[in-house]
Amino acid sequence: MSRHETSPTTVQPAGNNRPNACCFCWCCCCSCSWNEDQDRTRKASRDTKLDTIPNCETCTNPTLDEVYVWSQSFDRLMKNPAGRNVFRQFLRTEYSEENMLFWLACEELKKEVNKGLIDEKSRIIYEDYISILSPKEVSLDSRVRENINRKMQEPTAHTFDDAQLQIYTLMHRDSYPRFLNSTIYKSLIQSVSRSSSES
Repeated sequence: MSRHETSPTTVQPAGNNRPNACCFCWCCCCSCSWNEDQDRTRKASRDTKLDTIPNCETCTNPTLDEVYVWSQSFDRLMKNPAGRNVFRQFLRTEYSEENMLFWLACEELKKEVNKGLIDEKSRIIYEDYISILSPKEVSLDSRVRENINRKMQEPTAHTFDDAQLQIYTLMHRDSYPRFLNSTIYKSLIQSVSRSSSES
């Protein structure tokens, strides 16, 4: 290095205790190593504390009658674990599985009675599905978001009820008609028809 060149330095504003800060962005939106470490820590704690939604719900194989009923009633589809599994598989192909994951998380929260667990589960649902920083953020209108933000001061098992209804309605009106015309649903009908005719 010549004596006229200076080595690059990192400027840190007074009062900032962040180690190895790499930029002028102090709001944690950059991808510096400090943020990566924080993200890893948050993700690890969230994964171990509350990962109650399995990749696939435990259920029995649906009957042909059940599969046909799903085409007439979205409510019946959503009340049936096998129906939710198939619909969730379809949502995954449309990159909208977070809608079902959010709906399931809200259903789990409604069953909770322990105040400490309600607070924790509410915070995790908020971080995973409501926060604009989440990659799994669900699409909600501003009125519902503001309502949730107010309720998060003292969360209850019903903090997300309005949001859950909005996402349920979105899946019913938007994804459900496409699901009924999908190869996933049509293949299931064929498979279950074959099985029932063989028995």
